[in-house]
Amino acid sequence: MNRIFAHLVLMRPANIVTAIADIMAGFAAAGAVRLIQQEVGSAYGSLYHPLASDLGWLVLSTIGLYGGGVVFNDVFDAELDKVERPERPIPSGAATKASAATLGALLLLLGIGAAFVVSTTSGVIAAVVAGLALLYDAWGKHQGFLGPINMGACRGGNLLLGMSAVTSSLEHYWYLAFIPIVYIANITVISRGEVHGGSRPILQAAVALYVLVFLSIGALSFLPHFSLLTALPFALLFAYLILLPLLKAVKTLQPQEIRLAVKAGVLSLIIMDATLAAGFAGWLYGLAVLLLFPVSRFMAKQFAVT
Repeated sequence: MNRIFAHLVLMRPANIVTAIADIMAGFAAAGAVRLIQQEVGSAYGSLYHPLASDLGWLVLSTIGLYGGGVVFNDVFDAELDKVERPERPIPSGAATKASAATLGALLLLLGIGAAFVVSTTSGVIAAVVAGLALLYDAWGKHQGFLGPINMGACRGGNLLLGMSAVTSSLEHYWYLAFIPIVYIANITVISRGEVHGGSRPILQAAVALYVLVFLSIGALSFLPHFSLLTALPFALLFAYLILLPLLKAVKTLQPQEIRLAVKAGVLSLIIMDATLAAGFAGWLYGLAVLLLFPVSRFMAKQFAVT
């Protein structure tokens, strides 16, 4: 593994694509897509609209925030990885803790700076997400109950970051952040069996939490601008992709099956985001988010996801 590739591995590129999907879903929930369509007079909107420019800056922001967060994950885990994951870049010697920490810091600064270009609100949210990521890396991951919530809060903040393109939307739809918080907290709990195997009661509880996520998405149909009918095909695909590997892991409790369930959960976050995006902005925009899924799957074959 050469040094450049090693530092790309540290950034988890396939996972970064899922973070971009968060931003696009939040952007749709904020009503930004509808505003672009109304003002431009086209179903496809315009890349020259100011809100489209804001979307670009927020995507750049999440690339920095997520990339920096996962790089610092490996920095803080360097000693443990020597035992449990010696193939990772730092314990294998392909990257040093110093070079990884430098990369992580630059990425987080990029993420915060790009968000401030959009608005002060966006910048503050980005700074909070960066802080939550570092808190998880250094402390949260070692906490039985608070750790998964800490990790989920990073993703919930990421969705809010996408919504911050239309600042007023945060006042009305802030609670949408609880959907990725529950979903990612659940994946974090499942992932704790990746090395030594899982606990059947915990994995069964994870199935129940996935069902709660589906019910929460269904409840959005009570909102005036969310179409459950449009979102339903995306939701069914989402359910199929995450429940199948998790049910297999419940049956076997084997680390490899749990790892596959975690991988499916992480990558399928894009499908969840596509479901939200379709419900708030129509099937065409939902399909645009969904197209990130094969990109992430391809990158997952080149770079580690967990």
